[in-house]
Amino acid sequence: MHKKRRPPKAALTMRERIKMLAPAPIVHDPPCLLATVRQLYSRLPETYYREPWELQHMLYSLGYTDGLAEEAEIAAAIEVARTDFDPEAGAA
Repeated sequence: MHKKRRPPKAALTMRERIKMLAPAPIVHDPPCLLATVRQLYSRLPETYYREPWELQHMLYSLGYTDGLAEEAEIAAAIEVARTDFDPEAGAA
């Protein structure tokens, strides 16, 4: 008995390749700034020493949030995230 073979898949078009390489949304829940700041610190460690007003624009321009988040909320998330990355800093 002969089995039917499937036709070979066609090569991906340039548009399909670009879609495959496009980064997925980093945070699906924009109000969760703590997760957003943790994600930013893990992907871009050079942002660790940025001030809240600098991160406010950075989070928006990099696509982590849909709008400008409140500076006070970012400051609170930064404090917790920095303690997660450096527990000795939180003890001091």
